[in-house]
Amino acid sequence: MTDYETYCQIRLLHGRGLSFNQIGAELGIDPETAAKYAVLASFPRRRTTKRASKLDPFKPLITRWLERHPYSATQIYQRLRADEGYTGGFSIVKTYVRAVRPVRHPAFLTLAFAPGEAAQVDWGSAGTITLGNTRRRLSFFVMVLCHSRMAYVEFTCGEATEHFLACHHNALEFFGGTPGVILIDNLKTGVLSHRFGERAVFNPRYLDFAAHYGFEPRACNVRKANEKGRVENAVGYVKKNLLAGLELPDSISAMNTAARHWMDSIANVRIHGETRKQPAELFLIEQPALRPLPPLPADTSVTSSVRVTARCRVVLDTNRYSVPSLYASQSITLKVFADRLCLYHAHNLVASHPRCYERHRDFENPDHVKEILDQRRRARDAKWLLAFYALSPQSEYYYQQLAARSLQARIHVNRIVALTDIYGPEKVALAMDDAIACQAFSSQYIENILQQRERHTPQPGPLHLTRRADLLEIELPPADISLYDQPDKP
Repeated sequence: MTDYETYCQIRLLHGRGLSFNQIGAELGIDPETAAKYAVLASFPRRRTTKRASKLDPFKPLITRWLERHPYSATQIYQRLRADEGYTGGFSIVKTYVRAVRPVRHPAFLTLAFAPGEAAQVDWGSAGTITLGNTRRRLSFFVMVLCHSRMAYVEFTCGEATEHFLACHHNALEFFGGTPGVILIDNLKTGVLSHRFGERAVFNPRYLDFAAHYGFEPRACNVRKANEKGRVENAVGYVKKNLLAGLELPDSISAMNTAARHWMDSIANVRIHGETRKQPAELFLIEQPALRPLPPLPADTSVTSSVRVTARCRVVLDTNRYSVPSLYASQSITLKVFADRLCLYHAHNLVASHPRCYERHRDFENPDHVKEILDQRRRARDAKWLLAFYALSPQSEYYYQQLAARSLQARIHVNRIVALTDIYGPEKVALAMDDAIACQAFSSQYIENILQQRERHTPQPGPLHLTRRADLLEIELPPADISLYDQPDKP
């Protein structure tokens, strides 16, 4: 439709004597449009009244229905057709329902907690981290005391039961006490099932942990994350303040060191947006209200039965850890902690290793394979000793003399047998007989005898002088030895 500005331009150009074709070319409109508006004395007013609709009589009824219940447009259309005699189409009903449906935003209560009454727990994701040649998912655990907003943050490479319980333990140690209630989400490490309208069924391991520290576990209602809004806000604060722009190191311990520094210097000393006070300041009031920690920490491990391989290894997360060779191919008990693993047989600790979060690594304790190496060494020594005894009937006597002199008889025997590859068994046996005759008991003596016998000494020949041959004709008088028979003078 032509607007008022175009109408004025048409009238102006028409007054200057331009034809309708010229006006259309000038303004980029159809010549017939130019002819239509050029003869009008005033700009035509637009229709301000809407055309009556078949839905108009039913609009108040639709509004009342939507105020009582959030019906869909399809439901309203069906009721209008069936009960109210509406004969119009569905599109106009859908458009009107979309326009008049009341927007209902959820409303929440502002909860207040007494000092030491409750804490809230949640996990957050921090992307991935490189450990050696392995990329692992990086998570962080957050616990917030509801009264003071004092927060604890810890980074882990997993969210399994052992990590969940260990982070709880570390958080309670950080706070120096236990709150009365800990509110968690419906994660499987804490809640086995939670049907709508029913009480949550907690994981027995989490119930045992809660009983040890004396707090009551509670689970949020399904899809009601707002019930633990304090820790939800804390998770977002960690992402926006600590992790935003942070270059992740290649070590979990370095991440936790950075998190501890951030808690002490920023998170727990800032002015909180809701309380308008520092969490550390309010914590001075809340900390005495916390329940004291038990004298012994709770067991945070996950126990399972595993079978040791024939190579004296147990496998966990593609990594292989050694156990003593005595338990090869046997079933033992594996206790997995967040930072280590322990192996038991009949309630006795047989091996312990730091837990590695890389993949396809092998960890061997030299003491675990010492017995196998000793068995192989003894078998090899027995083989060498049999070969030594076969050299000569005097071999057994020679070995006894080596042992009697507190020498390392095994080493000497091995060296003597090795000499047979160089000189042959017969020559070594003869050298041994000569050594016995001389009472020389050592592999070095045998080797020296063999080397002396193998050394070729040239036979002495006549003396030939190339100069002063007349010296061969010199005759010397015999020596007078009577001087030695005279008595000594006083």
